[in-house]
Amino acid sequence: MNLYPDNLENLPVTDQIVARCRKGDARAFHDLYHAYSRAMYNICLRMTGHQADAEDVLQEAFVQVFKNLDNLASDSSLTAWVKRIVVNHCLSYLRKKKVYFEEVEDQEWKQEEGVDESEHTLTVAAVKDAIGQLPAGYRTVLNLYIFEDYSHREIAGLLGITESTVKTQYMRAKEKVRQIVKLKSKTI
Repeated sequence: MNLYPDNLENLPVTDQIVARCRKGDARAFHDLYHAYSRAMYNICLRMTGHQADAEDVLQEAFVQVFKNLDNLASDSSLTAWVKRIVVNHCLSYLRKKKVYFEEVEDQEWKQEEGVDESEHTLTVAAVKDAIGQLPAGYRTVLNLYIFEDYSHREIAGLLGITESTVKTQYMRAKEKVRQIVKLKSKTI
């Protein structure tokens, strides 16, 4: 059985690691960290936009995970619980950095019109680079919606902004990514 599963689902081995962590087994803490650190680091990097900041946020989040393992309900998903802690630490980091979200009127957001994406030759690297260039507010909303699978309503609650602001930030972020990728593809 693979100790470090790629899909991060609760497996018997994961449950065993948590039980050992609760007993203070140092090796179990190491195993739990290594089972989740890569995926959680990627969340931190997408959210903070900087490698050093992502590493710091990840470490702080895992300190909280280890301190609060006794609070994890036995029927809860360890993956979802760890991810929630990591995302909350990322949001706290962004608040400390004073990331602002531009409030908008409800009427400003409108359903996205179809875009012919065939004209763009998108590469993973180009899109990743474009997302990295977004202002922190846009990047946060885009990451929470696309990569972390939060709804607009959930993001609004997490960030303390209106749902229409989340939708507008998301639409603007997507458009900005398209513009950056398109500009970059013309210069190549």
